[in-house]
Amino acid sequence: MRLADIAHARSGDKGDRADIGVFAYDEAGYARIKQALTPERVRAHFAWLQITAAHVYPLDNLLAVKIVLDGALSGNAARNLRSDNLGKTIAAALLRMEL
Repeated sequence: MRLADIAHARSGDKGDRADIGVFAYDEAGYARIKQALTPERVRAHFAWLQITAAHVYPLDNLLAVKIVLDGALSGNAARNLRSDNLGKTIAAALLRMEL
């Protein structure tokens, strides 16, 4: 099962950080998301980005989690040469995570 089977997500940037909002389709999916999306697993999933830290914040009232990836944009959106320098597609990369 992939994360995309139980949730949808949006992402963006804040300086050298990528923000991801992951929204479960239902309460059962949210329970699975909270169990699976640990900072360690998220950081391992994005090893290719060489992030410095991953922070995961549960938002129980929204059946969602907010994820912040420090160092995900190689300095910041305006200074790097990555094809997704604004972090807009990073949510799609997270949705491919196997649970």
